[in-house]
Amino acid sequence: MTHPNVERVVVAANAAGLHIEVRQFPEGTRTAVEAAAAIGVSVGQIVKSLVFGVDDEIVMALVSGANTLDESLLAAAAGGQRCVRVDADAVREATGFPIGGVPPFGHSTPLRVFIDPDLLQYDEVWAAAGTWHDVFGLEPHKLVEASGGVVTDVKRG
Repeated sequence: MTHPNVERVVVAANAAGLHIEVRQFPEGTRTAVEAAAAIGVSVGQIVKSLVFGVDDEIVMALVSGANTLDESLLAAAAGGQRCVRVDADAVREATGFPIGGVPPFGHSTPLRVFIDPDLLQYDEVWAAAGTWHDVFGLEPHKLVEASGGVVTDVKRG
């Protein structure tokens, strides 16, 4: 039986014109390293969906698993001054998903999305599909289109 969160991600993908194939890994894909090992791809191909507060707005950064987010660059990209990590409750409220399972689209509230250009170097990247155990692969340009994201440098130097 498919988890309701996964069904929401598949519906959101279909609405964006994508057909995704969700793969489940019972051992978990909560971190980029776990996900890369389970799938058999490089850590750089894992999409980390990071939720932060920039001033009074919740935003998302989609960052390569090989990179670390630079909060000052995310704040600047979002046109704000201050960028802070939000807690698990705020992530779930903004996206409808738990930390470790947040997909790049299909959120419960509209979020501005900023995308690490390093993800675009791959033929395929992998993102969470709503749970800690479910992931899907897609071409990076389709990730940009489906998420409505802006490609901009957000990685730490």
